Amino acid sequence: MIKDNQKVFNRLMVIIDAAITVASFMLAYFFKFYVLSSGPGPGVLPAIEYFRLLIFIVPVYMLIYYSCDVYAPKRTVRRRFEIAGIVKANTIGIMALIILLYMIIREINVSRSVMAFFYVFDIFITSCFRLALRKGLRTIRSKGYNLKHLLLVGYSRAAEEYIDRLTDNPQWGYAAVGILDNNIPAGTVYRGVKVLGSLGNLEIILPENKLDEIAITLSLKDYDYLETIVGICEKSGVHTKFIPDYNSLIPSKPYTEDLMGLPVINIRYVPLTNTGNKFLKRTMDILGSVFGIIVTSPVMLLAAVLVKMTSPGPVIFKQERVGLHNRPFYMYKFRSMEQQKPKDEKKAWTVRNDPRVTKVGRLLRRTSLDELPQLFNILKGDMSLVGPRPERPLFVEKFREEIPRYMVKHQVRPGLTGWAQVNGLRGDTSIRKRIDYDIYYIENWTPGFDIKIILMTFLTGFVNKNAY
Repeated sequence: MIKDNQKVFNRLMVIIDAAITVASFMLAYFFKFYVLSSGPGPGVLPAIEYFRLLIFIVPVYMLIYYSCDVYAPKRTVRRRFEIAGIVKANTIGIMALIILLYMIIREINVSRSVMAFFYVFDIFITSCFRLALRKGLRTIRSKGYNLKHLLLVGYSRAAEEYIDRLTDNPQWGYAAVGILDNNIPAGTVYRGVKVLGSLGNLEIILPENKLDEIAITLSLKDYDYLETIVGICEKSGVHTKFIPDYNSLIPSKPYTEDLMGLPVINIRYVPLTNTGNKFLKRTMDILGSVFGIIVTSPVMLLAAVLVKMTSPGPVIFKQERVGLHNRPFYMYKFRSMEQQKPKDEKKAWTVRNDPRVTKVGRLLRRTSLDELPQLFNILKGDMSLVGPRPERPLFVEKFREEIPRYMVKHQVRPGLTGWAQVNGLRGDTSIRKRIDYDIYYIENWTPGFDIKIILMTFLTGFVNKNAY
């Protein structure tokens, strides 16, 4: 059973992490005094005094690892989150060690460089070991070993989506043994997972089967059974998780509040509603737009000259778009089409081989250089460097009725580039898919995420195959 082996595995991990901590500290000492120097000089504490600190460091670090969930199961956790936990634990540990040494017992002769090297080495070695272990375990699980067996209670959209993810990710090592449901006939199969019977069979199946987990995936109409099923599952001692059938309505990382013991789930958590986050993003936008304007000014000057020389009309094309909090603004572009009457321009998107697009305009669109004037929109505050792309008012009115959650994108400033765009959803592509990517960005925003998208914009190139 996985749950029996997990305890042994966790104890082994503690021993290995303790050994890595000891090795990292000793390596830091020797790197400082024997690699960067020719040996400890006069007045340097002897090695034994340094190594005695490990009596304090090792148990404290292991406790911090536990408190930072370093030993929590990592089957479905992304690599960056596992490494972030290791960095967090080591940061807390080194801060505790520094406070103890230099502020409490005032042992000022302990080298600061040794502490710094220890911090870096411990993170690096532990992370490398965990990533290698993760890769090895995922390879084993993808071949059908080290599996967790789980039972789904309730047939719903959530159940199907859960099975889809488990089936598409065999490296997670989950095997669904079946589904219980009152409304779906026994024997019905979804992607190899069979309906075994009704919800009433749960009390019969639990004692007879050695399950590692139970996933409650009831449909909304069956939520009256929820309390009873939770009670049965808890009495069995099997780890139980709840996958709501209204996951399309709540964010991937729910933001909860506690109102005197009453849990409240906010339908949408937007990190950029936080004042500090808004200030940080706006600062990045101002600095980034100023830098972008300076660097691209020769390109913009050349584009402006080409537009003016090859077709009559203004160089800059202004078009009304919908931005933050549904407020309209005028977005700037280099004009890439023949000058039109405003009523004609508002009719539709550009299509393939559109006769209105000029030769220079086609090049500007393909290379996204027509978007450069939007750096001034960013400087003004109408837009951001990164965010959902803004749309025209008539299409906003159309999509808000046709596409669920479309208007969520207007809770943040629109962007020059975005998570959807760097994933290939540009120009004439699925609006629904774009919204899914936009909402993921909105709910998971961090400064690092913005930097990643900007780098991906440069690495994936500016050529837009869907621009006409």
